[in-house]
Amino acid sequence: MARKRTIPDDHPAFAALPVTRVSVSAGHLRAAVHISGRLSSQRLPVVCIPGYQRNMSDFTEFTAYFQRMGGGNWPVVLLDLPGRGRADDRARPQDYNSLADARDVASILPALGIERAVILGQGHGGQVAMALAKDHPLLVAGTVLLDAGPVTDSRGIVRLRSNLKHVESLRGSKFVTAGFRRMLSGDYPGLPEARLDGLMGRSHVIDRRGRARPLYDARLIEALGSINFDDVLVAQWPLFDALRCAPLMLLRTQLTDQLRRETFDEMQRRRPDALALTIAGQGSPALFDQRDEIEAVADFVIRTSRAALGRAA
Repeated sequence: MARKRTIPDDHPAFAALPVTRVSVSAGHLRAAVHISGRLSSQRLPVVCIPGYQRNMSDFTEFTAYFQRMGGGNWPVVLLDLPGRGRADDRARPQDYNSLADARDVASILPALGIERAVILGQGHGGQVAMALAKDHPLLVAGTVLLDAGPVTDSRGIVRLRSNLKHVESLRGSKFVTAGFRRMLSGDYPGLPEARLDGLMGRSHVIDRRGRARPLYDARLIEALGSINFDDVLVAQWPLFDALRCAPLMLLRTQLTDQLRRETFDEMQRRRPDALALTIAGQGSPALFDQRDEIEAVADFVIRTSRAALGRAA
């Protein structure tokens, strides 16, 4: 049976993101979905899938800016897949993988009446997008990969696991906050402390005992325990090649340790038709709060929608 976590109703990161819950996996499990704009046959929705243990709050700024560019009603769909945010946890930890997540996305979209979409996947979300394109290519009208590719950097996994273990071991809100600021400042140099504190709230909540409680199933991180710093993870280039079913955009943050530069370069070599952009001065997950990259994504989505639907969007 699915497991449920309790997220405080007044948690600030989710205040502007009310959700509905959609059943997946034969109805035994529920994902959380936030829809902004209006779903219709006139415009392709953008479906945003966050990183491995992340949740839809990482797309808060993107959604607000994208809505302004789209006249206020372009459909943007944010997903919390099982184990993340306000979704249920999977019953078995071994069921956490990109293939299971892709199957869930493939059941969520028809449940929402979505026949085709542009998939924006960040980190693990990009791997889910690739798996979706392989098994359900007709659902994918276009793909935006952000710090995602067919080769995951083991160094980033080890760093993530170590950092989370450290901050979750701290006691006292003052020490927890300071620990998160140190951890996050490396990915977002120069970002004010108030912004860093807001980013902390996207992945954790400080409970009454002054400890950082994750907004994800802790078993997600436990599953990474066998990966070492110098491991070479298996490349999944056939999954990347499945994205040939639709237009592609490639984004990489300058400071990411999730996607190596040489992998990003090889992705561009294999898909010379893809639009490619580097987001300067930040790491993963991307803040998505700068005009240039959001406008670039919006332009890609609008052009892809027009081409797919054969009409002005």
